[in-house]
Amino acid sequence: MNNTEYSFSAEIKIIGINPYVSISEKILKALFKDANKSKGAIPISGTINEIPYLQTLVKYAGEWRLYINTTMLKDSPKRIGEIIKVKISFDSKERIIKVHPLLKKALEKNKTAKAVFENISPSSQKEIVRYISNLKTEKSIQTNVTKAISFLLGKGKFGGREKP
Repeated sequence: MNNTEYSFSAEIKIIGINPYVSISEKILKALFKDANKSKGAIPISGTINEIPYLQTLVKYAGEWRLYINTTMLKDSPKRIGEIIKVKISFDSKERIIKVHPLLKKALEKNKTAKAVFENISPSSQKEIVRYISNLKTEKSIQTNVTKAISFLLGKGKFGGREKP
């Protein structure tokens, strides 16, 4: 499915620790039409200053925002106030992230953690799986698998969250 790409310039703003840009109502309505929905997360792709990205458009505190993480724009938290060039389109490709083998093994070993994992929301499951799957070194993967299991057992934080 070929989706329309929309272009605009926007100022990087921040909410909490998260840099973002606002999207005009006109572009939002077009994206909703392309996605065939106007609720829930909407997978998108495009470019920021000509650099490709994959992201999910989400509504938070009553406003749809395109969050700009550091993989999308280097040093984005330090660039608040900068005007960037954005291209955005609905991304209809299915995004499946496989559970990292070390996380899968750890969940199999710890039945309690596995039960908690299976009972948290699908978005929370995806957040844990995505975080671990995107790590680069075996050491950081192992460290974060251990943190994820502890988090699922109600001990410590994971991804800035206190409780599963």
